[in-house]
Amino acid sequence: MGAQDDELWVTIHFMVWKPSVTVAAIVERDRRFLLVEEAANGRVVFNQPAGHLEPEETLLDAVKREVLEETGWHFLPEAMVGIYLYPDRDEGVTYLRICFLGSCHGHEPDRPPDEAIIRVIWLTLEELMSMREKLRSPMVLHCIDDYRKGRRYPLTMLNHYLPAKSGASTMAPRKRS
Repeated sequence: MGAQDDELWVTIHFMVWKPSVTVAAIVERDRRFLLVEEAANGRVVFNQPAGHLEPEETLLDAVKREVLEETGWHFLPEAMVGIYLYPDRDEGVTYLRICFLGSCHGHEPDRPPDEAIIRVIWLTLEELMSMREKLRSPMVLHCIDDYRKGRRYPLTMLNHYLPAKSGASTMAPRKRS
């Protein structure tokens, strides 16, 4: 991209700028990390189980849903690892990723994964490091690095002011799920 392309991208991008809010999960078991191999933007890449926050969904509900939809595992969030802002110029999107760590239980191996998911795989850190060019974004290793450094933030930091699930129209804090 030339300077003129960069200037046009910045102009268009910031005219109506909103980040795309996503959640991601880090699960480590026996020195292996839970990942998905997926088709994204014409490439086959590796990523943590991750996806977009949906309307009227809490961040915790979103990460549980995404892990289940992509891997067939039920995810129990234990802490936040970090919040990451990543402008992906190839996609023309800025991602605001909230990364959680937790554990998996209750596997549903016959559950069909999301359409873009090729397979679920457990990889060592060494395997991940050797395939940097095949990772969906730099956030994949950044999240794992922060996890390995012991970065942990309590889930009590999260507050959601969403309509009650019963359909009530009042906006009150929703209990964490």
